[in-house]
Amino acid sequence: MQAWKHDEKGDAFKVDVKLADANSSEYDALLLPGGVKNPDKLRMLPEAVQFAKDFINSGKPVAAICHGPWLLVEADVVEGRQMTSWPSLKTDLTNAGADWVDREVVVDSGLVTSRKPDDIPAFNQKMIEEFAEGKHREQAA
Repeated sequence: MQAWKHDEKGDAFKVDVKLADANSSEYDALLLPGGVKNPDKLRMLPEAVQFAKDFINSGKPVAAICHGPWLLVEADVVEGRQMTSWPSLKTDLTNAGADWVDREVVVDSGLVTSRKPDDIPAFNQKMIEEFAEGKHREQAA
């Protein structure tokens, strides 16, 4: 799999499980990384949208940074949630019913969001806490 660093090719990685073969019930948590290209491509794949939706609906912890929340908008799971993101997603999240705030990290019932690479230390700390807590009943739709 080809990774990207902004708009330039990054490292290549071996894929353990293809998205088409992945079952959300076999995973405990989901991390949606940022960048522009990958989240934009993922939200166009019905299997990726359903995979993310399954995590939210099951109450499993989800973390998304930068443009990562685009996939959650596409999955129609952000209504009523307090979130943050890269500033250009504010309108998308607000239109989808989220309460967008400009903070380095926001936690809402197992959903962790952050804005940008500078927020990674706070994002990682909260993500690890929420992942360790496991399922959040109040998150399940």
